[in-house]
Amino acid sequence: MANSEIKTPHIVNLEGRKNLTITGVKEVGSFDEHEITAHTDMGKLLIKGDNLNIKKLNLDACDLEITGKICSLNYSDGCGGGRFFLKRVFKK
Repeated sequence: MANSEIKTPHIVNLEGRKNLTITGVKEVGSFDEHEITAHTDMGKLLIKGDNLNIKKLNLDACDLEITGKICSLNYSDGCGGGRFFLKRVFKK
C-alpha cells in the first residue's frame, strides 16, 4: 500500500534555549513574542518563551527557525487522552 503524501522528517533542534530549528512544519497557526503554534507531521507543537521571533519560515521546505528564550515545547495530538504529549521540557 503506497502513500502518495511525502512526509518531511520531523526534527527539533534546540541550541542553548535560544535557537530552535524545526523540520516537518506544515503551517504556523499563530504567533506572538510569548507563544508560537506550529502544525507538524507529528501533531500540533506549542512553543512558549520570551522575545520569540520567527527568523525563517519556508513552508515549501517545511522549515521553521525561531530565536528568543525557549521555555517549553508541548505537543498535542490526541496522545494520552488529549493531554500534552511532551510537557514542560525546560524549567525557567
